[in-house]
Amino acid sequence: MRLVQLTIPTGAREKILETLDSEGVDYVVTDETSGREYTGVVYFPLPAPAVEPVLDALQEEGIEDDAYTVVVDAETVISRKFDALREEYENGDVEEDRISRQELRTHAEELTPTFSVYVTLTVVSALVATAGLLLDSPAVVVGSMVIAPLIGPALGASIGTVLDERELLVSGAKHQILGVVLAISSAAVMAWFVRVTNVVPPGMDIAAVDEIAERLAPDLLSLVIALGAGVAGILSISTGVSVALVGVMIAAALIPPAAAAGIAIAFGQPTAAIGSTVLVFVNVLSVNLAGLVTLWYAGYRPERLFDRAPTQKRVRRQIVGLALVVLVFSMFLGGITYGSYLTGSFEQNAREEVETTFDEEYPQFRVIDLEVTLDDDYPFRGPDRVVVTIAGPPDGSSSVIVEELHDRLRERINQHTDDTVVVELRFVNVVEG
Repeated sequence: MRLVQLTIPTGAREKILETLDSEGVDYVVTDETSGREYTGVVYFPLPAPAVEPVLDALQEEGIEDDAYTVVVDAETVISRKFDALREEYENGDVEEDRISRQELRTHAEELTPTFSVYVTLTVVSALVATAGLLLDSPAVVVGSMVIAPLIGPALGASIGTVLDERELLVSGAKHQILGVVLAISSAAVMAWFVRVTNVVPPGMDIAAVDEIAERLAPDLLSLVIALGAGVAGILSISTGVSVALVGVMIAAALIPPAAAAGIAIAFGQPTAAIGSTVLVFVNVLSVNLAGLVTLWYAGYRPERLFDRAPTQKRVRRQIVGLALVVLVFSMFLGGITYGSYLTGSFEQNAREEVETTFDEEYPQFRVIDLEVTLDDDYPFRGPDRVVVTIAGPPDGSSSVIVEELHDRLRERINQHTDDTVVVELRFVNVVEG
C-alpha cells in the first residue's frame, strides 16, 4: 500500500480531482498557503499496482514537471473505496506485485552509491576476494560479495533501457565497466604484492588452490548463476523486496572470477586468466540480459506513450544482441565443460584399466592411489600425467615385474586418449606380520 502526496498546480485542481473520482480514489485536499504556484496538496492511498496507472492518468491532466509527487509506504488503510480499488487492481497476474515505474526508477538510482563510495567498495571487495582466494577460504570470498556495490549499476542499466531513461542506462553501463576493470586490476596489484613479498609461499601453484582453480576453468553451470542473479535482482527491486541478498548473488557472479583473473595475471599466467575473464564478461552480459527480459515481461514501459514503440524495438534489438553474445561466450564455456567431461571420462577409464590389470594379471599387488594430473593449457586443460601408487612384498622379482607392469599400464591407459599421457608407477614395499 502507498500514500501519495501530490501538489496541485494552479488551474489543475478540478481536472485532478475529477480524475481521482473517475478512478475511484479516496482523497483529502489541503490548501496551499505559501503563495507559490500551487493551490493545494492532495493526499490519497493506493494499492501498489494502482500507483503507476493513476499517476499516469494524473500526468495527462496537468501535473507539470515542476510539480512534485511523494509516494510513501502505508501500513494500514481503512476505506471502502480503497478495498474496491484493491480488488480492481489485484487480479493475481505478474504485474500485481510489482511497484510503479516511478518507484522503480527511484530505487534504481538509490542502489548506486556515489562515485567515490562505489570505487572504494569495489576495490575493497576485490582485495578481500583476492585474499580469500589465495587463502582458499570460502567464508572470506563470501564476505567480499557482501560489500560489493554491483547490484545498482547491473540493474540500473536494464531499468534505464526499458524505461527509456538514457541517463540511468549510461550511468549503469559505465559503472559496470568501471567495476570490472577496478576489480581485476585491484586483484592483480594485490596478488603481485603478496607474491613478491613472499606473503604466500614461493612457487605457489594457483591451480592447486580449489577456490582459484574452479574459476580459472569455468563451465556452463556458471552461466546459471548470472542469469538467476539478473532475474532475482529485477524481481526483488520491482516488488519492493530487500535486494541485499540478491546483491550478494550478483557479486558472486562477478567479484570472485574477476579476482581470479587478477591473480592469474599477477602470477605470470595470462592464459590462465582467459577463462575467468570470459566468465566475468559473460556474467555481466547475462545479468543485463536477464534483467531486460524480466522487466519487459513484468510490464514496464516508458512513461511517454509515443516513446513506447521505439523503445520496444530498441529493447528487442538489445535482447537479441545480448543473447547472441552470451551464446558465443556460452560456446566457449561449453568447450571447457566438454573438456572437463573428457578428462573425467579419461580418469574413470584409467582407473578401470588399472583395477582390471591388477585383478586379472597382478593380484600380488594392490593399488594404493591413482592421480591424474592436468596440463597447463588453460582454459581447455587435459590429462598430462597419471600417477599410480601400488604396494607389494619386497621380494627380488618385484622390480622386474614392476617394469613389465608399467609398460602394460602405459599401453592400456593411453588407448583412451588421443594425446600421449605419461604414466608414472610408484612402488611401495609392504611387510605384513
